[in-house]
Amino acid sequence: MDQKLLYLSRSDVEKTNVSMKDIINALENMFIEKGQGKVEMPPKPGIHTLPDAFIHAMPAYIPSINSAGIKWVSGYPENQKKGLPYISGLLILNDVKTGLPICVMDCTWVTAMRTGAATAVAAKYLANQDSSSVGIIACGVQGRSNLEALSCIFDIDKVKAYDINPTNAEKFAQDMNEKIGLTAEVVKSAREATQDLDMVVTSGPILKQPNPVIKRDWLKEGGFGSLVDFDSYWTRDAMKQVDKIFTNDVQQLEYYKKVGYFQEIPTVTGELADLLNNKIVGREKTNDRILAMNLGLALDDIATAPLVFNKARELNLGIELDL
Repeated sequence: MDQKLLYLSRSDVEKTNVSMKDIINALENMFIEKGQGKVEMPPKPGIHTLPDAFIHAMPAYIPSINSAGIKWVSGYPENQKKGLPYISGLLILNDVKTGLPICVMDCTWVTAMRTGAATAVAAKYLANQDSSSVGIIACGVQGRSNLEALSCIFDIDKVKAYDINPTNAEKFAQDMNEKIGLTAEVVKSAREATQDLDMVVTSGPILKQPNPVIKRDWLKEGGFGSLVDFDSYWTRDAMKQVDKIFTNDVQQLEYYKKVGYFQEIPTVTGELADLLNNKIVGREKTNDRILAMNLGLALDDIATAPLVFNKARELNLGIELDL
């Protein structure tokens, strides 16, 4: 019997137009199952051809949705100077009954969307429920997806955007107004995009030896911060001041510490999956400062990819290739 493989280009993936709300729901369900030990995700191995660059292999299996696969993804900070994407790679889905590959798709859009969705899930359980203001520091792909995701959970009426390149921030403000109807104020400093805001997202390149700028007292009492770029923007004093720090996978966080990241962070409170299963307590007081350090999990991708694959088949997108 002839075996077919569906190839989805970046354009094909984007044309599926899977909604952020659906991705948030998929990740929320995945985290619940992760906390119940119903998924499989080995630690991701990686290679590093340049400083602060990575190429990671990210396999995972979610039995409840018959989704198994692997993402081969790279992150190269210097690419942006060359007009190339910081994040690129491919995602492979396998048939869970035969192991045969059934789809290969570009992973750029999936990575952006699921990262924003992970922030939204964390904020849903850790931010104050009446949060209405957001600061975005670093206005690239992740800044966009994180703001879009947060707007699916919260009634946002104030956005402040900062980027070291003011042109990026201006373009971000224009794009987000057109896409989700939010007006972002472009500010001139990371401090302005942090202080007096309910939620703050830092989404720059991940750096092993960062030069953090967010200082103690910048995040207001009751504020929530999502560290998409690890600890690249937050000083040790700022992190020591927070009441609780959560991650989406303690094992991976410990691995990253061993290879040089997170050298200055305080003790982590616990995992998002345990929080969703009521095994640990999240926010206890409205004035708690809380940070979420979502590391980017293969489970995020393998929860999202079937939504793209199924929609692509429905819309007859992509190219069928012989195995």
